[in-house]
Amino acid sequence: MKMWPLNLSIGLSLLLGSCSFAASQDAINLFKRAGALTSRPLERNTGFVQSRNLVKRASSYLTDATQQFAVNGSGIPDVDFDVGESYAGLLPISPSPNETRQLFFWFFPSTNPEASDEVTIWFNGGPGCSSLSGFLNENGPFQWQPGTYRPVENPYTWVNLTNMLWVEQPVGVGYTQGVPNITNEIELSQEFAGFYKQFATTFGLENRKVYLTGESYAGYYVPYIADEFIKQEDDVYFNLAGIAINDPILGDSTLAQQVTVVPYVDYWANVFSLNASFTSAIHERADQCNYTSYYNTYLSFPPPPAPFPVLPDPFASDSEYPTCDLFDAVYTAAQAVNPCFNIYHILDTCPFLWNQLGIVNQGDYQPPGAQVYFNRTDVQAAINAPVGTNWMQCTDKNVFGGATNNQSLSDRSLGPAADGTLTRVIEATNNTIIGAGNLDFLLPTNGTLMALQNITWNGQQGFQAYPATEFYTPYHPEYNDGALAGAGYLGLWGSERGLTFYQVQLAGHELPEYAPGAAYRVMELLLGRIKSFGDAGDFTTQEGNFTGTTPIYKPARAQRALH
Repeated sequence: MKMWPLNLSIGLSLLLGSCSFAASQDAINLFKRAGALTSRPLERNTGFVQSRNLVKRASSYLTDATQQFAVNGSGIPDVDFDVGESYAGLLPISPSPNETRQLFFWFFPSTNPEASDEVTIWFNGGPGCSSLSGFLNENGPFQWQPGTYRPVENPYTWVNLTNMLWVEQPVGVGYTQGVPNITNEIELSQEFAGFYKQFATTFGLENRKVYLTGESYAGYYVPYIADEFIKQEDDVYFNLAGIAINDPILGDSTLAQQVTVVPYVDYWANVFSLNASFTSAIHERADQCNYTSYYNTYLSFPPPPAPFPVLPDPFASDSEYPTCDLFDAVYTAAQAVNPCFNIYHILDTCPFLWNQLGIVNQGDYQPPGAQVYFNRTDVQAAINAPVGTNWMQCTDKNVFGGATNNQSLSDRSLGPAADGTLTRVIEATNNTIIGAGNLDFLLPTNGTLMALQNITWNGQQGFQAYPATEFYTPYHPEYNDGALAGAGYLGLWGSERGLTFYQVQLAGHELPEYAPGAAYRVMELLLGRIKSFGDAGDFTTQEGNFTGTTPIYKPARAQRALH
């Protein structure tokens, strides 16, 4: 039973999406769960992963209309370097003079000459979590990762490739203003499209290609917003050129978590370190709940004819401990063995690391007296945010609760893999990239694959062959020991009919945080800078004469087998 280099009997996890309101509720509930060789270059400071002349940003975006949003790149608290040109603030979701709903954005222009006709947007998930999470921990121009002393430059920031826009949405998240009034993804997408048109008009970004990216519950956001852009039929503002989402929720959480959890534990048995009696019990229960036979039948290439049957909701029972809720059974056992078990990155052990973004799930650690970075008034003032806001990484408001903040409501939309939304986006762009980190327990990789095997795009259902080509990330020198990235063959990928799927072996849920070089390569593919993940050349922004000929860099087969 392997997941890497993978045969079909074991692996990774996401979902397909059932045809009921319960599927959307499941998708939301799963995010509320409590929560040898070193690949370093021998030579430091001999070159840079990204060209340093990209650190300073262009100034053509500074106009009378944008002056109010300008951020002093040398004045961001605790950041002891110039992050370059950027703009941040609030813009409304419509042109109405009485509009009270506003989204918060932080926009970084790129000096990469190939970025002159494009904008790339990043979303975090939740639902209800701030995209500034990804900015600070994953792909922004500076990073402050958990357990580290202070912010550092990020050599793998996506700003080095493209004009980047981080947006807090929907209304109710982070610094956004106004009262949430939506109950589904269609309404969310329409509000975002209204915001983006205001943004593009303000910054003179008409007639740009637009790329949408994100992770987690952005597996809902990105396809639905992309579909709304397509429906607009307006290339001046909504010229969708492609999407990329990692570790996404696409539909039914029973398939996302329950069906795949026992094979996942088997693969990572040495990490979970669960005893034999418990392991035997969950295998028996998986058989009884029809998870084992379902997994073996429907995670196949090519797939059986769709639609796949919908399994019973394990939480529909009146029992306090649903018999078929194996995901929570494993999660509880994992926490007993490892009290600091991280649902997003299973290799973590104690102690808990303090994250400047603050607490998200029960069990997250906040040291006495610690202050959340984006909740500091000096930070808020520096980025044109409403000073005094009680900023939370994930809001305690129900962003799908309608105008009354009805806590009994939730996202009424089906997963984008269940209602044709994802199919329409794939076929419209022929540039859709979906990936996963294999250390993600919350949304394991094979559930994502199973969801994709249950949809039809460009004339065929699912992937006809398992995505098993090696994913190459360029070898490179490093100039910043505070932000390093692996190189070589880091995962697997495959592409069919306009959809590319990939997995990265040593990445968790927040893939750009754990595997920034691989995530950078994803962006290069999305933007059309490389032809495939099999390209063996340098990063497109790499400078210097770095050949990687010393033994530590050679991607020898013997070394890769250790993976």
